[in-house]
Amino acid sequence: MRDYFSSKLTDAKLHSMSALALAHVGDAVYDLLVRTWLCGEGSKTSKGLHAETVKNVCAKAQAAAVTRIADKLSDEETAVFKRGRNAKVNSVPKNAAVSDYHAATGLETLFGYLYLKGDTGRINELFGLIVEV
Repeated sequence: MRDYFSSKLTDAKLHSMSALALAHVGDAVYDLLVRTWLCGEGSKTSKGLHAETVKNVCAKAQAAAVTRIADKLSDEETAVFKRGRNAKVNSVPKNAAVSDYHAATGLETLFGYLYLKGDTGRINELFGLIVEV
């Protein structure tokens, strides 16, 4: 049986995917990490968990997260991040600064890339650097 939860795509397949396809997956990965982290931080109501999740996954928060890990990225990871950051997006949410939205897209691209590569250890390492401040 194929394991859809634990993906491991080839480098060729990963490099053939668009940055926005990687960001699509990375958005879900990052959201799940934040939700899991918040649940582990203590008991909150579902309304409180939702509010904290939204606060942590918005473009502004993700752009701030990028600054905490940027100097820890390998050359390959930096290239993936830049590929996502520079991707042409059709619209930017009205409540987000364009620069923050692009940085957030880069972060999501990186997390999607690492997830589809099967590198969950590196995802955990980077996410730890983001939340353990």
